[in-house]
Amino acid sequence: MSENEVYHTSVMLEECMNALEINPDGSYVDVTFGGGGHSHAILQRLSPKGRLYSFDQDADAIKNIKSDDRLIFTAGNFRYLDRFMDYYDRLGQIDGILADLGVSGHHFDDASRGFSFRSEDPLVDMRMNARGGNSARDILNDYEEEALAHVFYTYGELKNSRKLAAAIVRRRTSQSLNTVGDLIAAVKPEINPREEKKQLTCIFQALRIEVNDELSALEEMLRATTDVLKPGGLLAVMTYHSLEDRIVKQFLKSSPETDRPDIYGKAPSLWQPVTRKPVVPSTEEIARNPRSRSAKLRVARWTGTAKNDRI
Repeated sequence: MSENEVYHTSVMLEECMNALEINPDGSYVDVTFGGGGHSHAILQRLSPKGRLYSFDQDADAIKNIKSDDRLIFTAGNFRYLDRFMDYYDRLGQIDGILADLGVSGHHFDDASRGFSFRSEDPLVDMRMNARGGNSARDILNDYEEEALAHVFYTYGELKNSRKLAAAIVRRRTSQSLNTVGDLIAAVKPEINPREEKKQLTCIFQALRIEVNDELSALEEMLRATTDVLKPGGLLAVMTYHSLEDRIVKQFLKSSPETDRPDIYGKAPSLWQPVTRKPVVPSTEEIARNPRSRSAKLRVARWTGTAKNDRI
């Protein structure tokens, strides 16, 4: 079994490579290195002059790095994309950016990380960067009931969010919620048995998004792309749920005249769609890798000016 199969099976690999229209001598960014599948595919298409800048905040991803002079790896959150590219003196000089959002297969398969409800024993952690920050355990035990309900409603789109939050607060008055099993036991009375898997999936998604501040990080990264890409540069973003996809879709429709566009701005867009509709996995890929079934790939070309050329 290869490293990629152990850590993560890359979704729509060829579609992503085609979307980037890779110039062998160009410079590219993979903001979600993960198992390295997409990054390694880009490197295979680059000449000795080409460069790839890859990001990942998960320490486990570092194990997947292969020695290559063309690869510059940054152990950090992609929300700081523009800061790091400024450090590398590459603002306005990147030919293409790839973002494969969400959680890798590794995070779900490594029960100790607490991302999945398949095993009840692990601690409820869910941090992408396990080196710091609040875990899901902290949120479950420390958030006020109203704040918990907001998390479940906003990030899990759960109609019974208030009942779920109340159930958690009741449970923690007698014991702390530390393990996956503790969380399941707390919310189970408020879950329809016929929708148990679906609702648990939404609960875990909501907690994971809150723990990692995923949507704010995505918005910051998207805004940074207009400073990082060269005119004509390509942005390819793969999402796995409607909350992410909605943000990407709205961003690509907006491009105010300021050099830091508002996510929900109404000015004519400086992004030119490359595909009329998002690209989705083939039936064959979904059969091989069921986790790819919800993926949507949006691709657009930056038609604005380079950051250094703006007045």
